[in-house]
Amino acid sequence: MIVRIMGEGQRELADSHLAELNRLDDELLREMQSGDEKGFRRTLAALLDAVRTLGAPLPDDALEPSELILPSPDATLDEVREMLSDDGLIPG
Repeated sequence: MIVRIMGEGQRELADSHLAELNRLDDELLREMQSGDEKGFRRTLAALLDAVRTLGAPLPDDALEPSELILPSPDATLDEVREMLSDDGLIPG
């Protein structure tokens, strides 16, 4: 799966990591719904760090379609809220 972090580029992740990303996404969604800004910041950072750690970066000139698009680390709670679907940032 190809994941884009806005402003940072793309990484390729094995589908086997989807469960961990979904766990963090569910936590992020709960924090957003409750307005927990501190928790939101912590979990967004953990989600993006997981993608960076588990994924292999694609070359800057690669033009692969991204299956997931995640916000930049400095995105606001409102900006991320606009990106959400009913499932959160990560479908499923």
